[in-house]
Amino acid sequence: MPVGLPWPEAAALALLALALVVILCRYLWALRWSLSRDRGSALPLPRGSMGWPFFGETLHWLLQGSHFHSSRREKYGNVFKTHLLGRPVVRVTGAENIRKILLGEHTLVSTQWPQSIQIILGSHTLLGSIGDLHRQRRKILARVFSRAALECYLPRIQKVVSWELRGWCMEPGSIAVYSSAKTLTFRIAARILLGLRLEEKQFKDLAKTFEQLVENLFSLPLNIPFSGLRKGIKARNMLHEFMEKAIQEKLQRNNPEDHSDALDFIINSAKEHGKEFTIQELKESAIELIFAAFFTTASASTSLILLLLKHPSVIEKIRQELLSNEMYQQCESCPVEHCLDTLSTQSRNSKRPLTCPMARDAHEDQSQPPGSAEAGCHQPNALPEPTFPQSSPRTGSQLRAPSGQSCRRPSDISLEKLSRLRYLDCVIKEVLRVLPPVSGGYRTALQTFELDGYQIPKGWSVMYSIRDTHETAAVYQSPPGGFDPDRFSATQTEAVGRFHYIPFGGGVRSCIGKELAQAILKLLAIELVSTARWELATPSYPAMQTVPIVHPVDDGLQLYFHLLQPGQGREG
Repeated sequence: MPVGLPWPEAAALALLALALVVILCRYLWALRWSLSRDRGSALPLPRGSMGWPFFGETLHWLLQGSHFHSSRREKYGNVFKTHLLGRPVVRVTGAENIRKILLGEHTLVSTQWPQSIQIILGSHTLLGSIGDLHRQRRKILARVFSRAALECYLPRIQKVVSWELRGWCMEPGSIAVYSSAKTLTFRIAARILLGLRLEEKQFKDLAKTFEQLVENLFSLPLNIPFSGLRKGIKARNMLHEFMEKAIQEKLQRNNPEDHSDALDFIINSAKEHGKEFTIQELKESAIELIFAAFFTTASASTSLILLLLKHPSVIEKIRQELLSNEMYQQCESCPVEHCLDTLSTQSRNSKRPLTCPMARDAHEDQSQPPGSAEAGCHQPNALPEPTFPQSSPRTGSQLRAPSGQSCRRPSDISLEKLSRLRYLDCVIKEVLRVLPPVSGGYRTALQTFELDGYQIPKGWSVMYSIRDTHETAAVYQSPPGGFDPDRFSATQTEAVGRFHYIPFGGGVRSCIGKELAQAILKLLAIELVSTARWELATPSYPAMQTVPIVHPVDDGLQLYFHLLQPGQGREG
């Protein structure tokens, strides 16, 4: 502090000096990126802001969510620059712009996820592979999602969905839908895709660890104590330790023809293509499978439940379609107390499937799907059981139905039966259009190229926006902002371009598991409208967070679920 200068003036002078330093640093930061443009191109860089030194606009992106992108798109246009997660990024919206990005894989662009994702998930994943290695891995993983494999998974997925949904209906209080959907999808991923035999405590511990891994995937690339990256690495190491034991057991078993889960398909498909996966490759593939199926499908499931609740007429149309295809079974008599006692008893008995005596034919062992003998898959005998509360069910106004009757769940569903449900297919497409689980994808520019009148410099990241493209598409006959499954009917889809609708991406990097994801959503929708009704447990609907996965803010979608009673399905 200068001698003789009063402290208020000295403090003001110090603040002014600090402000000048900050302004200078920000100016030099912006100048650094302005000078990084490719001088071999006469095109300008996209408009936008690079934010603060090193941090860029990452904090704004994480805090503002979808408003970050929409506000900058309105200010700068469909192509703008920013700086996120330690890298310069060009954000891209619009079907034609995205078409150029997705079809330019391996020539204009290459896959690029944030460095934190590459570190945590590993180097042996389909997500991070490029060129011939990507083509080889995709060919191996194609067996996991083949029609024969899906036919193997379908009956067991239906069983798990039915059990979880009954658990929601038996819960005396409200259900946090997003958390419950994550439990459902993790159970499907761990038990059916990976074939893990888990006690309920093991299952919950593993799910918690995996959630910690996913929550820290989008982190600053700083491997320091208490950082998101350090937490993600710790969770990954715990998962790898568990998966190594499970994989060793699978490789040492005596029945090599037991191809009942995705990990079996990967091991055998790799051998058929002349490749032997290492334990490290199998561990990373297993974690990638759960990653692909867990949060995104839970997000879509939550969005499905929310949007159906908001549009009861859609529920009734789905029921009518199920009825016309003989897939919607009517209610039959059953003493409610006896059914509930049976449910509670069987939830504590891990050796017996959860059933209701009045509908034995609908609950008999479904381990062998139609055509499974031709598909060559073998189904395990035991399936994970959900834990139901032992308290009494909701009464009074919360369960308005006469005792002595209940409803049966749908019979076994095959891929052929699902293909008949055209309206349900439109509903699922519309859910994924309005609330796509992933807001976009990452690429790196392999060379400088033009996009919408701007240069995209070599080495910069390109983040294409799925959600913004869906919201701004002007090709639909009904407004893009509304929920209208009929926009995907055969009479209205002729004008819809290929890249106006991209919930699963496109090109050579399109989601390899999209058929499985859509099948899970369809099974959930069928079980929901056939066996349950649900209502809001809060005064209003929650706000939705869109970064990095679409979900209700603070898990705020709280609902009451009830088993359907006679007459309720027809009344909607």
